[in-house]
Amino acid sequence: MKKYKVYLFVLLIIGVDQGTKLWVHFNLGQGFLQEIVIFKDWLKIQYQLNPGMAFGVEWGMAYGKLILTLARLLATLGIFYYLNKLIKRRAHSGLLLSLALILAGAIGNLIDSVFYGVWLNNASEGAFTPWFHGQVIDMVYIDLIGGYFPSWWPFIGGKYAPATVFNMADAAIFIGVIIIIVRQKHFFAKKRRKRYSTMM
Repeated sequence: MKKYKVYLFVLLIIGVDQGTKLWVHFNLGQGFLQEIVIFKDWLKIQYQLNPGMAFGVEWGMAYGKLILTLARLLATLGIFYYLNKLIKRRAHSGLLLSLALILAGAIGNLIDSVFYGVWLNNASEGAFTPWFHGQVIDMVYIDLIGGYFPSWWPFIGGKYAPATVFNMADAAIFIGVIIIIVRQKHFFAKKRRKRYSTMM
């Protein structure tokens, strides 16, 4: 697959992610008061700010947000480097697009963390600078269980099941990872065949 096609795809996903976040920010109030119900009580569009990681997970410590943002930056650079390497090796197009989804998602949330504290004035409470302390905007609210896990479930039975709130960047990362896990034999079959042929 051509390099420019891969990065056009990355830019498209980033555009969708940032477009939905900005639309939610400028058109909806935070929380449930102005939420848009898509399907009953378990699928809604709801404006929430996430100071931490994906799917509403937080990392709480004095410099936790700064460390998280820098970790996101390093991870993004690592994914970018690896994707470039695979493009040069002419890897399977499905693998390239899956990694492009992960890269786009990483960049999408990185933009929030680095710039939104300044652009949208949503820096985490107590942040010593708005730069690198922006909160990620989440909006897709899914509550499939709506309470507690059934008591007969191993390990998590009887525990509270919080609703999942995420954004398009989180979804892109999740979909990219799942595709790679499910299709890894297909994506890396050519590489394994080459190794086997050189050993013979």
